[in-house]
Amino acid sequence: MSEAVFAIHLSSLQFASHSLRCTESFMRENVVQELGQLQPNDGTKEKMLDILKRFHSEEETEDMDEEGGQISFDDLSAEEKKQFQRAVASGELSKMIEPWDPWWLRPSARTISLSREGTQLVQPLSKDELSASPQLDNECKQASEIPLGPETPLPPISKLSSTVPSPLLAVHLVDIVYSYCFTLRLYNGDWQSDAIGSSVVVLSMSSVLGQGGQPETVLEALSNCLEQTCSPAYRHMGGLQFGLVLVDDVVSLLTLGGNALLCLLSDLHRLVQSGEKELKSEKFQKSRKLEVRNKLKLAERKIFFIMCWVHEQPGEAWSSLAAIVRAEKASAMDYVNVSRKVEKKAENRCKVLIEEMK
Repeated sequence: MSEAVFAIHLSSLQFASHSLRCTESFMRENVVQELGQLQPNDGTKEKMLDILKRFHSEEETEDMDEEGGQISFDDLSAEEKKQFQRAVASGELSKMIEPWDPWWLRPSARTISLSREGTQLVQPLSKDELSASPQLDNECKQASEIPLGPETPLPPISKLSSTVPSPLLAVHLVDIVYSYCFTLRLYNGDWQSDAIGSSVVVLSMSSVLGQGGQPETVLEALSNCLEQTCSPAYRHMGGLQFGLVLVDDVVSLLTLGGNALLCLLSDLHRLVQSGEKELKSEKFQKSRKLEVRNKLKLAERKIFFIMCWVHEQPGEAWSSLAAIVRAEKASAMDYVNVSRKVEKKAENRCKVLIEEMK
């Protein structure tokens, strides 16, 4: 991920707790400034060029294939490069990508099995073992749809902390699950393509992991997540309607139970670890790099702690929490709608004042 894109992600994280009108003003100026400097790395270029091919007609594409030619980012004019980079930054190109089918909505998610220690029961087989048995190959393909669970036994929560776990951990779990679902849908299920960007999105979306937030009710957790989803940084994904889909995702995952939640948290743990690892090799401003690295380290510890806590909870706890999330969905919608109206009125007042000052 380029430093320019990283700067935009980080700016979103730093301003996540500000009002929408402040963030909107900042993001508009920041994106315009950063787009002029955007220089994608090789991995980003490859993905951008794949999407770029769709801009050409079928006839041009066929001619290109017959001649064996390839589209190069450098082949574009300066204006075309600017237009393409604008489309990337605004999320316009995301409409051209085939929607991803979340693993938690697949039939295989209903039959996840883990050991009593919370670890994966079946270890991945080698290619030779799979080719020897078509039936095993098919079963493994279904299993691979689900993220792997923890690789090592989860310790008792009493070994991680001498104090009794906070009763608010269930609320914090809602925040974390929502943020995970948001990030995977944003990256079309492929967080590995940009571990740094994915991990920064998690930090910016989750008040618990990225901002030291301590929501005390499910309504507060959902409202914070929905407000961030509707912010200028992310509203191109669909705003409130997209946020409501994510709330349904949270309900689905809670309904699946503890094993699905452990697989989710284990995947999120790997995501954050990968982001932290890649961050070491990337060339960013030292202060920015240190800030995000510290946040990722803290998030990694929080995720592991709540993973161990989830492992110790009774199965019926998740159906009860799912029911609460489902019931609070309508209230969260009302909260976000009111907040947006207040922000809109404030923005209109600012415009009137500006006009009067001219």
